[in-house]
Amino acid sequence: MNQNFHQPVLLEETLYYLKVKKNGKYIDATLGGGGHTSAILKHGGKVLAMDCDPEAIASARKHLFFACPAPTRGKTEVGPNADWRLAQENFKNLKKTALSFGFDNVDGVLFDLGVSSHQLDTPSRGFSFKTDTPLDMRMDPDLKVKALDLINGLNKDELEKLFYKLGQENDFRRVAKAIVDARSLKPIITGQQLAVLIEKVKGRRGKIHPATKIFQALRIAVNDEINNLKEALPEALGILKPGGKFVVISFHSGEDRIVKNFLKQEQLAGNLKILTKKPVEAGVEEIKNNPRSRSAKLRAAEKI
Repeated sequence: MNQNFHQPVLLEETLYYLKVKKNGKYIDATLGGGGHTSAILKHGGKVLAMDCDPEAIASARKHLFFACPAPTRGKTEVGPNADWRLAQENFKNLKKTALSFGFDNVDGVLFDLGVSSHQLDTPSRGFSFKTDTPLDMRMDPDLKVKALDLINGLNKDELEKLFYKLGQENDFRRVAKAIVDARSLKPIITGQQLAVLIEKVKGRRGKIHPATKIFQALRIAVNDEINNLKEALPEALGILKPGGKFVVISFHSGEDRIVKNFLKQEQLAGNLKILTKKPVEAGVEEIKNNPRSRSAKLRAAEKI
């Protein structure tokens, strides 16, 4: 596994709830750097891993060969008995993709939502406020709209709605006004431009950058993450076998609410049994080693 690409969050907890079986079929709907996928492989499972980011697919393809345990090393994604398969797809197409690879009646489905460390740390991807590169934030480079298009194209009311709804930003009105005022003089092109502007509006307190929620809102909007999740959850349930495990890790209260309500609704309908009475969160040691895990919430369920 390439640890520099993405450090998996709540890994031990994920494996605990997935209960990986030898030769069981598992879908990692958010491959990222392959951390969760490689762990499932090491526990004897077979994995179909999906990601809409071609860089994630390319990197994971190189490293999963070495992540497999020694007896299976050399088996690739080629052939009917492969231990792992990779698909460059958005998880909103989960069922169609799974069936095309023969992954129906699977033993588990995992979603690790949000942005990967690689995406944040690669300047050209335009996810970070730390670099002076164009605001992009597309996980799938084939998408048409970039973050800079939203920043310079939406009116003040639309920006306010975006920052409040998708970012839970308390200063959404002041930030939106500052953006509209600034772009009237010159376009806001880079992450650094936007971050400096937001810091002037909000000030700086503590370790978390004041632009964090605004950047999160833009990323979610660019990639239509909320709607994609709403489409993917029922598809995941549909391809799970009875007794199959459903694990979702979210980093945004809106996403967590969608997952929580979906699991409750399906439990009431008699389709799922919720395994986590409240969301599982990272411990102090994990947060120290991987600060990204501080906002992670894991929910799990079992198909009836």
